Amino acid sequence: MALEKSDRPWGRYEVLQESATYKVKCLWINPGKRFSYQRHTKRAEHWYIVQGSAEITLNGVTTTHQPGANINIAIGDLHRISNIGLIDVIVIEVQTGTYFGEDDIERIEDDFGR
Repeated sequence: MALEKSDRPWGRYEVLQESATYKVKCLWINPGKRFSYQRHTKRAEHWYIVQGSAEITLNGVTTTHQPGANINIAIGDLHRISNIGLIDVIVIEVQTGTYFGEDDIERIEDDFGR
């Protein structure tokens, strides 16, 4: 059972496991939606794509990924994931660092005015 669930303008997420040193989430990104272009100051992220076609922008470089792809995002890296397919993109996200609150997001660009 998920520890926390949250609907977002781009889809939703569920926290699967959490401790003082890491957090594991499952993310569902709706077709045609994307995260804000963002960075974090207290956590790194590792994304594993399990379903769908994703476009990843990492520090200004955009690449396309399919299920099985791994993406490492260091603390301070600018990053975004976009769903470029017709079905939900599902990502397992592992966060490591010292703080995992949703307020550790610096949004550079956002489709939803946040």
